[in-house]
This record gives sequence, structure tokens and C-alpha cells, in this order.
Amino acid sequence: MKDFLSEEWFASLNETLKQGGSVELPEGVSSFSAVFQIENGPSSVPHAFTITMKPESGAVSPVDDFLADSVIRISYSDALALYSGDFDSSQALREGRIKIRGNVNVLIPLMQWFQEAFAGQTPT
Repeated sequence: MKDFLSEEWFASLNETLKQGGSVELPEGVSSFSAVFQIENGPSSVPHAFTITMKPESGAVSPVDDFLADSVIRISYSDALALYSGDFDSSQALREGRIKIRGNVNVLIPLMQWFQEAFAGQTPT
């Protein structure tokens, strides 16, 4: 498994996103970005990353985009557990362990696209 939030992790994720195909965004939305703010992480990894979705594909970068449509705050340990499949995002939301600010409506198709893009893949 590539180290979570490492340069290799970002490169691998971008390759998977590129192969994921087109993104069905809601009507009237030409692109969407979401910042994941990672709290209490080690100083050796980025504490935020941005996922940008456009109709043709998605991309992720280790930056905090202050103009993002949504901001998702999560602890490093919970983010790592989600990434490794040891924790369910629905459960995390119900328990208040993920905080979302901004356009939540676009996150639903985004998450569906991610599930399809990563179907059958084990995090590496």
C-alpha cells in the first residue's frame, strides 16, 4: 500500500481518476472542487488536498483551494481508516467525524463517481 498522502499516493490516485472516464455533474455545474482538510496529521504529509472534477475527468492535488465549492474536515486517523477500507463514510458522517461545509448536493454525484472509478480496486 502506498503511503497515504505521499507523492506516490497522489500520482496513483490521479492515474485512477484519469482512467475513471467522464464525470456526470449536476445540470448547470461545469466543474466542482472539494478540499479535504486533514487534522492532526504528521508534519511530513500535506494537511489538505483538493479534488477537482470536470466533465472529462477528475484530478487531485496536495493544495488547499480557498475557492473550493466544498470543504470536508476529517482527522488524519479517520481519513486513513476510510482510505484503507476500515471505516465507512456513512458511519463517519452519522457520528459527526466528517464535517462538510459548502455545496453538499454536488458531493453525492462526486462520491458515486468515485465508487464507480474505484470499484474492485484495493488501495495501493
